[in-house]
Order: sequence, then C-alpha cells, then structure tokens
Amino acid sequence: MISLNNVFFTRQDGGLKRQIINDLSLTILPAAHIALLGDSGSGKTTLLNLLAGLLSPDAGTITVNEQKISELSANELALYRRKIGIIFQHYQLLSPLNVKDNMCFQARLNGLSPSDDEVNTMAKKLGLEGKLTAMPEQLSGGEQQRVGIGRALLNKPKLLLADEPTGNLDAARSLDIVTLLKSLCEEQQIILIMVTHSQRLADQFTTQLFLKDGQING
Repeated sequence: MISLNNVFFTRQDGGLKRQIINDLSLTILPAAHIALLGDSGSGKTTLLNLLAGLLSPDAGTITVNEQKISELSANELALYRRKIGIIFQHYQLLSPLNVKDNMCFQARLNGLSPSDDEVNTMAKKLGLEGKLTAMPEQLSGGEQQRVGIGRALLNKPKLLLADEPTGNLDAARSLDIVTLLKSLCEEQQIILIMVTHSQRLADQFTTQLFLKDGQING
C-alpha cells in the first residue's frame, strides 16, 4: 500500500518558487492500477519522482509498503529504488547489451538471477521470442519498450511507475503496450501507476486520477 500525507513540493523557477505539489494526501491500495492524468506542468512526473525516491518532499510523508521513503537516507533510497520498477518514455536501454542482458540488468543489480526459463517465459509474453540476442538498435520502438517492461518486471517489484511509456509510439501500438502492461501487472499483483496524456489509454484503467494545482481530483 502507498500513502501520501500532506505532501508539499516546490521547485525553483528562475528567481521564483513554484508550488508543484500542494498539500497532497492519497492512499493507493495493493495491486491497484492507476492512470495519472493532468495538463503539462501539472506535476505528474514530479509525483512519480517523489514515489520513486528521486525527489524528496519539502513537507509531509510518503510511505510505500510500510517504509517511509520520505525519511530514508541517500543510501537507503538507492536500495529502495532497486526494488521498484520504472518504465521510461525513452526506453533507456543499454546499447552495449543485447535484449536478454538488458531485460536482466536491473534484477542482477538487485542481486537476483533470473533463470533462462523465467527470461524465455517473459520474452514470450512480450512477443520477443527470437529477439533475445538482438541489439537495441535492431529493434522497433515498440519492441524496445517491451524490453523495458521486461526489465522492470523481472526485478519482481511490488510497485511499477510508468512515465508516458507509450509517448513515442503510434495509437495502435500504444494500446497494445498498455494492455500488455496491465495484464502482466495483474498476474504479479503489482501496483501500477502510469502517467499519460491520452484519455483513450487512461480509459483502460478502472482508476483515473487527475492532478491539478498540485492536488488530486478523481
């Protein structure tokens, strides 16, 4: 479960301070799947970065699975980030590594050793059979994003944060990716929070939250 209690976050914008997150309180239940919407600059990515421990709130507390991440040290935050899944808009694959090694990278960093069976099963679910020895530059955008999904899920996270994961894909491929992502998270009982500008993609989620003026509506 995730809880945010009276969270504030400001950003220095030139010589001015801008309130990005404003007294936000929110509870997210285990295995929830949430689409996070809002205008550009509304703070969607900031909220994801707070949940990922990449930013610290100015005030308030953030608790993820009974761990108050807003009170962790830098070293403790680094360990926390290894245990969650993050899917990026721009894939962030490592070009010297093939598909298999990219998919296993985060899990290995966290001390896990995905078996060949686990990797092959995940590759089949992602439609990447026969691609495990391919290099990132040999893949389409949709295939690269599926590698990113596999990398996040092989790490066995309880929380998966996806920041506009289909932003570089066309409408049909975007819907395929979101459908696949939700299905895999349901299988593993993972909390999924996905930022999107697309109402069509958000409509695939039973829970939609709208961020406006630093607060949640929805």
